[in-house]
Amino acid sequence: MWIRLRQIALVAQSLAPVVDDLRATFGVEVCFSDPGVATFGLENALLPFGNQFVEIVAPVQEGTAGGRYLERRGGDGGYMVITQCDDHAPRRSRVAEVGVRIAYQFSTHEYHCMQLHPKDTGGSFLEIDEQTGPGAHDVDGPWEPAGPDWKRGQRLEFVRAITAAEVQADHPAELAARWAAITGSPLSTDASGRPTVAFDNAAVRFVPCTDGRPEGLGGIDVAVVDVAAVRSRAEARGLLGADGLVHIGGMRIALVSA
Repeated sequence: MWIRLRQIALVAQSLAPVVDDLRATFGVEVCFSDPGVATFGLENALLPFGNQFVEIVAPVQEGTAGGRYLERRGGDGGYMVITQCDDHAPRRSRVAEVGVRIAYQFSTHEYHCMQLHPKDTGGSFLEIDEQTGPGAHDVDGPWEPAGPDWKRGQRLEFVRAITAAEVQADHPAELAARWAAITGSPLSTDASGRPTVAFDNAAVRFVPCTDGRPEGLGGIDVAVVDVAAVRSRAEARGLLGADGLVHIGGMRIALVSA
C-alpha cells in the first residue's frame, strides 16, 4: 500500500490576493474552481504544483467552518493536508482502530473522500482519499478535486513538487507519533532533529509553535527549477521574509532546488 501527499489546502479571508501571489511567484495557473464548495459557503481555486495541488478556500458567507478556522488561527493560513491512497478499505480500518472519528465523507463514481476529525488527529485537518478509474494510481493521474483538465495549469518549467508539509504543534513528537499511527507511515527525525512522518512522495514534519499562532499547518516546501528566480519574484511583491522563506496566505514556503 502507498499513501501520497496530493493536495494542500489554505484558507483565506479573500481568495483573489492569495491566488495572485501564488501565480506571480511560482508561475503556475489556476486549473479548477469547484462550484460545489458553495454548498459549504466557500469559493476555491486549485493550482498544480507538479502533480500535486495547492487549494485556496475563502468564505463567501457568514458562519462557515472555514470562517471559524480563520478566527481560531488568527487569519489566513494552512487548513488541510490531503493525501491519496491506493486502497481505502484498510485505511478506514486503521482509522477506526486508532480511535479517530470521520468528520466528513463522500463518494462519487471514481473518488472517495475521508476527512478525519481534527480533534482526534490534532495539528490540522488530515484527509485520506482514493481516486479510482483509469490511470488513477499514476503519480500524475487524475484527481477529481482538481477538475478534468488539471494539467492546463501545470508549469513544470517552474515548479516540480511539494516535498514537505510543516505542522506546528504544542507537542510535536506526540503529534508526529499520532499521525504515523493514523497513516501507517514511517516515523523518524530529519537532519535538524524534527519528528517527521514519511509519505511515499513527501514528508510531514512537526515543529513547535513559535509564530504566536496555535497548532496548525504552518508551511510547505516546494521544489522549483530556479530558486533565485522565485525568490526574486517573491521579493518584488514583498513576500520574501527576513527568514529567507516566501510568505503567502499565512504560510511559510521554503524553496528547494528541483
